[in-house]
Amino acid sequence: MARFLYSSLLYLLLPLILLRLAYRSWRAPDYRRRVAERFGFFAPPPQTGGLWVHAVSVGESIAAAPLIERFLQNHPNLPVVVTTMTPTGSERVRAMFGERVFHVYAPYDLPGSVARFLSRVQPRALVIMETEIWPNMVCQTRDRSVPVVLANARLSARSARGYARVKPLTEAVFSRFSMVAAQSQEDAERFVELGVAADSLQVTGSIKFDISLREEQRQHALEWRRDLGARPVWIAASTHEGEDDILLSAHAALRKAQPDALLILVPRHPERFDSVAALVKQKGLSLARRSRSEQVAEVAVLLGDTMGELVTLFGCADLAFIGGSLVERGGHNSLEAAAWGLPIITGPSDFNFAEISRQLQEAGALIPCSPSALPDQLVALMKDESRRARMGSAASQVVESNRGALERLCGIVDRQLG
Repeated sequence: MARFLYSSLLYLLLPLILLRLAYRSWRAPDYRRRVAERFGFFAPPPQTGGLWVHAVSVGESIAAAPLIERFLQNHPNLPVVVTTMTPTGSERVRAMFGERVFHVYAPYDLPGSVARFLSRVQPRALVIMETEIWPNMVCQTRDRSVPVVLANARLSARSARGYARVKPLTEAVFSRFSMVAAQSQEDAERFVELGVAADSLQVTGSIKFDISLREEQRQHALEWRRDLGARPVWIAASTHEGEDDILLSAHAALRKAQPDALLILVPRHPERFDSVAALVKQKGLSLARRSRSEQVAEVAVLLGDTMGELVTLFGCADLAFIGGSLVERGGHNSLEAAAWGLPIITGPSDFNFAEISRQLQEAGALIPCSPSALPDQLVALMKDESRRARMGSAASQVVESNRGALERLCGIVDRQLG
């Protein structure tokens, strides 16, 4: 009954869903393309009966990449279907895998759309990355005797409280997971409280610790850093609306102490690139845009307005700030910065990555900072090279000591395939 009411509500809200899609397509035109896929209408893949991986957007797609690569190596005869919800996620999947996987948008969680998708793809197993839990997606897949794995699963206390408000629906869905691979013991306990069977749960750690920097990325970072010159460089990665103004003010304060300092500013969403560029100029700071290959020798801010280069841009910096944390967004993954051995600053909102932040902070690699304290903290840290070196070394050590989740997750997926 709970799922019937949920589905009925979704059908009633469909006009608003389409209006939201139209609004998003006004800001980001790619949203108006391939709309039929979102309702389960697309040409079926040439081969069915393989692995379906659902990764909502860029971050989840990147997190899923090592799992997909390993699966392609270990099961060369089985196809892989990868779904996303956003155009940026779609672009990232195609850039990473090309024709090696079949990619479409995930269907809206309407019963008919999900049924059409499943009939076309006929997966042998479904892996959902992190917290992208859709009731009809999970339940209809299980109704077809297809195992569903929630991988790299995290559940903040805040999200758990939200799920608890609709407990009849939550329990009906969470009890259907074949296996939940939780990032931490705290996550695991919250999943059990919300209906996941204890014997369907394993604490594997985060596969994001299994990040590996390719030699190509290291080489490009060295070349790009050479172009930036011998000056202090910090990066603000995956920023959201409301953060850029704070970060640019902090950078202005840094440039008073170190006039040649450079900020690499990377907004989270491509539709904000132009507005952030305008804000930089409004602040009276000189700007170069990465997408235009503009000269950076004398500028104050380099706008990282390209896709797929963030990991390499981290390698050009002396210090990293992780966005989504000065506003109530719960932060973003700081492990890419840690893998480069960078000292890390975040804002106070980190509930999406609380366990990772805790480990980095306890190791002395990460400093949580309020918006008002950010300028002073930034200036102090950029002046203290030895402290940055200690923090960076600690960050690298945290990454190295937590590797292994990928192997555990691959084992879970292989067992579900039978």
